[in-house]
Amino acid sequence: MGFDTLIVGGTVVSSSGLRRADVGVRGERIAAVGTGLERRAGSAARVIDASGKYVLPGVIDVHVHLDMPFCGTVSSDDYDSGTRAAARGGVTTVIDFAIPSGRESLNDALDAWSAKAAGKACIDYAFHVCLTDPRRHPAQIPGVVKRGVPTVKAFMIYASQGWESDDGTLYEALQITRRAGGMLLVHAESARVLDRLIEQFHTPAMMRRYGARLHAMSRPNFVEAEAVARAIRWAEVTGGRLYIVHMSTGEGADLVRDARRRGVRVAAETCAQYLVLDDSVFSQPDGHLYATCPQLKKPADQRRLWQGLRGGEISVVSTDTCTFTRRQKAAWKGDWTKIPMGMPGLETLLPAVYTYGVRGRRLTLPQMVACLCENPARIMGLYPRKGVIARGADADLVIIDPRRTTLVDWRKMETNADWNPFQGRRLAGFAEKTFCRGRMIVDGGRFVGENGWGRFVPRRLAKNL
Repeated sequence: MGFDTLIVGGTVVSSSGLRRADVGVRGERIAAVGTGLERRAGSAARVIDASGKYVLPGVIDVHVHLDMPFCGTVSSDDYDSGTRAAARGGVTTVIDFAIPSGRESLNDALDAWSAKAAGKACIDYAFHVCLTDPRRHPAQIPGVVKRGVPTVKAFMIYASQGWESDDGTLYEALQITRRAGGMLLVHAESARVLDRLIEQFHTPAMMRRYGARLHAMSRPNFVEAEAVARAIRWAEVTGGRLYIVHMSTGEGADLVRDARRRGVRVAAETCAQYLVLDDSVFSQPDGHLYATCPQLKKPADQRRLWQGLRGGEISVVSTDTCTFTRRQKAAWKGDWTKIPMGMPGLETLLPAVYTYGVRGRRLTLPQMVACLCENPARIMGLYPRKGVIARGADADLVIIDPRRTTLVDWRKMETNADWNPFQGRRLAGFAEKTFCRGRMIVDGGRFVGENGWGRFVPRRLAKNL
């Protein structure tokens, strides 16, 4: 049989290396990877010349927040604009967080978030669920694992929103996820110390003097490091599987490294913004725009996080995309505790890591593919369907031209944000073409897909990870 699409002459990149190869697509799957496939293409095939370009697996962003109520507003990118932005950035699968509202169960939250995505998503999607009721939700974990959602998130902060999980809840959730074949994701910050620091800095005089810089001043590194250490301890004594989300500190990387050496089942992600930006941005006139949780750290932390990616101590780079417009961010009115926390990132994840990682000689191309594609797929239960270019895998493919750079300008992007954290920078690695399950959704750097093409992808975690 022939192929529907044949990509010829490109350099196919995997976590194990680079090779010149053709990629044949039939239907929604990769049918063949090898040389000389053109003679098997058939007359109906669309042949794409990728000479001089890299062919990558579709990127998997395992940490996004689309259409999310937070900080008194709702994030401005939904499953329409958010997944269009993702496609242009070479992301073909996202994993969002289904957060129960009020007395909702975990299953209720999954139903609500599924409705947000249905008919809108342009790329494939999956969900994590969040524990926001420590009395009721832990017992519901086995049920959502059976629905193909084996990853459950606990917040070690946000008591004011009713989301905080204390040590007892973390311990219980690790026990239950271990028995059910799941994994606990943890937002690791030390709640009581953080609350006290915020109280100490939250004075009119301090806010007049320091403005948005207080966002960083009130969150020193030990706030994250102490919480990471505590979560690791509970994983170690329960034997549960732990994943640290959006890790931002060098100390956190050290703790994860040491725990993995002891055999603790812990993995960690960092985010593109922590690798490229630092807390000096808060001194800018629009510094409040960069408020995230946890916040941007120091150049020394950046160096340690890159080192952790190179050494395999940090497994994944994600975005923690949570987009707010300038108008939404302006709600702070000089009080940093009222800034909606989050920034756009889906459209620039691959370009940022390629530009500052590969071009910046901090990562090799195979290392980049490992932390953006294969590791996310393996850890989150999507492998071998996604994250690799191999026969039988979904035809999620990205072609990038290593010679081409693009000036970042929010006016020319798919996201609903009217600003961008990388505004004015030249980034390489934007998708020239993106395929999601065999369908071309980006061509010539322009989005050409359609709403509703994306599907929910149920997941099951591998036992040996």
